[in-house]
Amino acid sequence: MMKKIFLLLLISALLIACGNQNRSQEKENDVQSTHPEWVYNAVIYEVNTRQYTPEGTFNAFSAHLPRLEELGVDILWFMPVQSIGEEDRKGLLGSYYSIKNYTEINNEFGTLADFKAVVKQAQGLGMKVILDWVANHTSRDALWVDTHPDWYVRDSLGNLNVMYDWTDIAQLDYSVAEMREEMIEAMKFWIRETGIDGFRCDVAGEIPTDFWEAAKDSLTRLNPDIFMLAEAEKPALNESVFDAYYAWDFHHKMNNVAQGKETVDSLRVSLQRMNDRFPPHAIPMYFTSNHDENSWNGTEFERMGEAAKSFAVLTYMLPGIPLVYSGQEVGLNRRLEFFEKDIIEWEDKGGFSDFYKELNRFKRKNKALLAQERDGEMTEIPNDCTEKVWSFKRVNNGNEVVCVFNFSNETVNVQFNGNVPGEGFSSFPDTSQVLPVEEMELKPWEYRIYSK
Repeated sequence: MMKKIFLLLLISALLIACGNQNRSQEKENDVQSTHPEWVYNAVIYEVNTRQYTPEGTFNAFSAHLPRLEELGVDILWFMPVQSIGEEDRKGLLGSYYSIKNYTEINNEFGTLADFKAVVKQAQGLGMKVILDWVANHTSRDALWVDTHPDWYVRDSLGNLNVMYDWTDIAQLDYSVAEMREEMIEAMKFWIRETGIDGFRCDVAGEIPTDFWEAAKDSLTRLNPDIFMLAEAEKPALNESVFDAYYAWDFHHKMNNVAQGKETVDSLRVSLQRMNDRFPPHAIPMYFTSNHDENSWNGTEFERMGEAAKSFAVLTYMLPGIPLVYSGQEVGLNRRLEFFEKDIIEWEDKGGFSDFYKELNRFKRKNKALLAQERDGEMTEIPNDCTEKVWSFKRVNNGNEVVCVFNFSNETVNVQFNGNVPGEGFSSFPDTSQVLPVEEMELKPWEYRIYSK
């Protein structure tokens, strides 16, 4: 029986390897998209300005920049910084994503000059800055509602259209060419005036792809190295416009595995589905939390329990780009209010700062962990506990990273078809030399990472 299992796993590994080889050949032939040089080994950090400090301002946040540089993050993604509407506002302070004026700073956070200064300071420390862009809708009392009422989608009664339970927004009409042009001009404003390096685009899949194509063409004339992240899982967006996309399906599978609802096979299937659906240059962004997940679905500890750290490590080991949300680096275990003031507590009681610092350092050190277009080949390592243990390696230009994860709440004794990790490897994070073994015992949710 054991021989049959190993044979099936060997066949599976060969199929994955062949798929990787085909994708490598496609990458060599692909000329549609080339990412900025600073993207391939980057880590994104989402900034929730309102909750970051007691003041909730850009100036107060700037004091944290040296710490973030030391943490090792590369791209700062600021949630929207524009003025927020008052009509049908949710809560006292309102939603970041209900924008009143695309080119006006939210005075809750400071001035335009303050934002320029924090961008310049971050870039001076070697970080890039991207801005959250909400192109799908505005607030219900937005500047455009008065000046261009025909730029909006209306319901059967002629009222501003509401999507989902977003009762504080008004949906824009992308059949109006003039509105499209003005939206692009607003995006260009932030590049010209503040020198940002790109955009994270909210609900990007709700907007026609040809708009994003036109926007990208205009934006790259101002900054050829613009970085575009889509809050979507829509392959067409990554053909020629967006560098990266949300790995939403994979995120949900991680939650389900952590909760015992699915097995590791669901992760394999989700990853293969992304490889099959998306162009080979498209970069998935992996995450265990973000502003939506934290506030509405719970912290990573609520959703993943004791598996939270293991899945955080996985987001760094897969081909793609990892995300860290404000407070994760100190183990924040509380849902942050979305429409009210709710300050992050920065006391790190669980060693999470060192945890993320080591992960960031490890990713930067190992070329095998580069993102798509430069990524190391990923090959599954066959084992006899495939429903619980995911073992794989990534290889790139003489660098090799071997990963073994027990994604179950049970201790397992796992056998491999060969020696793991191999000769000449050191362990992560202690860098001690390790001997290859054919069998190992893994505690619940334990992971072992090796490199050479």
